[in-house]
Amino acid sequence: MIYLKSESEIEKMREAAQLVSRTLAEVAKNLEPGVETGRLDRIAEDYIKKYNARPAFKGYGSSSNPFPGSLCISINEEVVHGIPGKRKIQEGDIVSVDCGVELNGYFGDHAYTFIAGETDDDTMRLLKTTLESLYVGIEQAVHGNSNGDIGHAIQTYCEDRDFGVVRDLVGHGIGKSMHEDPSVPNYGRPGKGERLRTGMGLAIEPMITMGTDKVKTLSDGWTIVTADGKNAAHFEHDIIVREGKAEILSTFDYIAEITKNENLVTFYG
Repeated sequence: MIYLKSESEIEKMREAAQLVSRTLAEVAKNLEPGVETGRLDRIAEDYIKKYNARPAFKGYGSSSNPFPGSLCISINEEVVHGIPGKRKIQEGDIVSVDCGVELNGYFGDHAYTFIAGETDDDTMRLLKTTLESLYVGIEQAVHGNSNGDIGHAIQTYCEDRDFGVVRDLVGHGIGKSMHEDPSVPNYGRPGKGERLRTGMGLAIEPMITMGTDKVKTLSDGWTIVTADGKNAAHFEHDIIVREGKAEILSTFDYIAEITKNENLVTFYG
């Protein structure tokens, strides 16, 4: 069921999204070769709790296998849902950090893919294309369009540049729950699917690969990797559908402020 958010609800969603944005910047301060992913997770959890919010990912899922972290940290061929732990980030790794919070009953959920150190030109192009495709998709998230318009824009942009578009994983609605209707695939046909209306909250998140669009889940029940072992990138924003132009609730500006004078941590397009 889809419900449209009031302006007061949108303000609460913005506060949650901005907390995620600031949390990702805290991670950026500490993300470098040699750091354990578990340390980054603890930094994020402490920061979220400092603002009287709840890490939305921790404990998410089934009672038999709840997600154990506050962040999803996915490295190289890991597309999403990587579990933080003792693994150390290596020079040249690309690191997708996905974060969700619940603040005052509303959710924020978005992601950024970092580079630890230097990487090759093809991987840089993957990240650049994925980031750009996010904004190409957001341009279509306006009243009267459909989620097929969003997906088609992302798919076309990435496939025209010879990258794979994951189909088994999609974006989603967001608001009082972390995952709401409608789904937001990163592929589709123009004009098809759910009609977009002013006040819808969406989390748009291209998951793009260097090779195949096929993925598989590892034995931990969470980590999703590319089927061919090639790198993947993932960027995500929370938005509100509006007339004429979508409103982006989250921001990468805090990350840019942290990393603009460093070459260890991130590519920012």
